[in-house]
Amino acid sequence: MKKYILSVYFLLLLSSYSIFAQQKDTVHFNISLTGAAIHTVHVSMHCKTSGSDSMIFKMPQWTPGYYQIMNYGNNVIHFHADGDRDSLVWRKANSNTWIVGIKNTKNVILNYDVIADNPFVANSFMDTSHAYLTPAATFLYIDKKIQTPVALSIEQYKNWDRIATGLDSIAPATFTAPDFDVLFDCPILAGNLEELPSFTVNGIPHRFIGYKLDDFDRPAFMNDLKRIVEASVNIMKDIPYQHYTFLGIGPGNGGIEHLTSSANSFTGKELNNEGGRKGTLSFLAHEYFHNYNVKRVRPIELGPFDYDNGSKTNQLWISEGWTVYYEYVILRRAGIISDTDVYNNFRGNILAYEKHEGKDHQSLAQASAETWSDGPFGNDPDKTISYYDKGPVVALMLDFAIRHYTNNKQSLDDVMRKLYNEFYKQQNRGFTEEELKKVCEKTAGNKLDELFDYVYTTRPLNYSKYFNYGGLDINTADKSFSIQPMKHPDALQQAILKSWLNIAK
Repeated sequence: MKKYILSVYFLLLLSSYSIFAQQKDTVHFNISLTGAAIHTVHVSMHCKTSGSDSMIFKMPQWTPGYYQIMNYGNNVIHFHADGDRDSLVWRKANSNTWIVGIKNTKNVILNYDVIADNPFVANSFMDTSHAYLTPAATFLYIDKKIQTPVALSIEQYKNWDRIATGLDSIAPATFTAPDFDVLFDCPILAGNLEELPSFTVNGIPHRFIGYKLDDFDRPAFMNDLKRIVEASVNIMKDIPYQHYTFLGIGPGNGGIEHLTSSANSFTGKELNNEGGRKGTLSFLAHEYFHNYNVKRVRPIELGPFDYDNGSKTNQLWISEGWTVYYEYVILRRAGIISDTDVYNNFRGNILAYEKHEGKDHQSLAQASAETWSDGPFGNDPDKTISYYDKGPVVALMLDFAIRHYTNNKQSLDDVMRKLYNEFYKQQNRGFTEEELKKVCEKTAGNKLDELFDYVYTTRPLNYSKYFNYGGLDINTADKSFSIQPMKHPDALQQAILKSWLNIAK
């Protein structure tokens, strides 16, 4: 049976290999989803050998976008290595590392199975109805060869009709990636899927493809999604991809952002009431805006990735906290939520932050760095904070400060565009903590030490000062933190509030 499987996959790999014949270093994968009934993905990997006596193959320990060690290598079983003529000697060095002897062979073919039985957005799951594959949990890579181009062919389970992914397609069920970073960033959804009518923004196609979609108003939903994309693009003034796919991966919790796609727990039934609709669209706006903020506008530590140990940074309060901030702003500017909804969203973040003693123990920077281990206080909610709560509030205060100091001529939008253009587009890298502060202060034309103290210390937030800059009153006296427009704003406060919410448009 093993020999038969090997010969079938070798033929499939040869077929894909011919497409990339001129790219001699390309690694070729074929994955079979025919083991759906037993939650097992079969993977064949074909690559050229190096000039040494052995090659090291690794499985990532985590996936970008989910900041926890996942130990994906533990799900690899039935590992086997072959050369041009015979089986190759190999050993497993640790939980995610395999060392293969390669003397007297020019090619290596690895065959292994991956257990896919965990229905979670940062893991892989497959049954007879569909497959959702997290690439970091599926594909081995050659140690220190992350930049190697990749070709991928997929064999579907019986009667499945569609494959959805952010990868570039070059033939039916055949895809390519310029390197393993891109491969690991493109989850794969397969099965009997439904594709909703696509839309374009600035000539770029955007698709929504989902598994087990419920009953909801599909045209209205896609119109809302288009407005979200348009509002986001209007902030950044650029679209950095050639196609984008929203993946609806079925019921569950959570989503993960990617360069050309997002994986979203979704059924659609939530859209049938107003609260559920706003919540779902807020969630999708968050994951979509991440294609700018964290995938391209990113802390310098988040790329190149350390797939063994994780890429730790003090700046997830920007990557995640600012993205929460922008999901609110985007929905308001898209006309999906009201001014009151925006105020209530920020009030909710403030209440969540203020109710725990963690605000006196952990700074935003510490919360960012310690998310990998839940910090020195473990899971004690009274000793930790969430950058999803404090982060967007500090972003709002920073935005209002910039608008105040520049007479409403600059804003946090300008900071985002500067980070995008100066670091992502011009230097192809992330920014340091010092560079971020410098860009913010240069945009504001003023020192912002107090605001950055809120990042690196547990200093109490002066809500009233910064909310007043934006024409808002906040009730701090009774700790209700209710937010509303000021009754008698001056001309600058009035202008800032109006332009921030984009009321004029």
